[in-house]
Amino acid sequence: MDGGNEQRGAIKFCFKTGLSATETLVLVQKAYGNEALNRSNVFTWYSRFRDGRELVEDDESGGRPKSTRTEVNIAAVTGLVKNDGRIASRMTAESLNISKTVVLRILKEDLGNRKLCARFIPHSLTPEQREDRVTSCQDIIEMADADKNLLTKLLREMRPGVLPMIPKQSDRVLNGLVRYPLGRRK
Repeated sequence: MDGGNEQRGAIKFCFKTGLSATETLVLVQKAYGNEALNRSNVFTWYSRFRDGRELVEDDESGGRPKSTRTEVNIAAVTGLVKNDGRIASRMTAESLNISKTVVLRILKEDLGNRKLCARFIPHSLTPEQREDRVTSCQDIIEMADADKNLLTKLLREMRPGVLPMIPKQSDRVLNGLVRYPLGRRK
């Protein structure tokens, strides 16, 4: 029997012996001191026993669970973020039927992500992610070594019909702008 059940048992005993609710309160406070139930709880339990209740255990509370931050939800949020790193926390919360604050807490505390711009990214890369980046960079370097015009081709692909202006050695570049010598204009 825990402390609450023990005190409720004492309240039930006082009721069965014919003491009033006020007398019961005084005895409970005297017996348990600072750990005693407060006045309203003593009176509530006294009236329950007066109404015919026999059990001293508390009823099951039906309210909302204390937290929806469970292993199942953490795994579900992880799966959604891995599939689409740009998914909004609101959309994640709606699809999993949990609150947005729980989703944000899972992203930050359990997955170690933080928000930059509109995307959650990890604070540090996993060894697998680091290896992928190194491999990608090495592939790009090999492509650049094989084709000296790779940058021009890439820029044309990005903006079709627009040839990037690459300044000549004789042109002066100031703050990213090409300054042509007098007499030469384009």
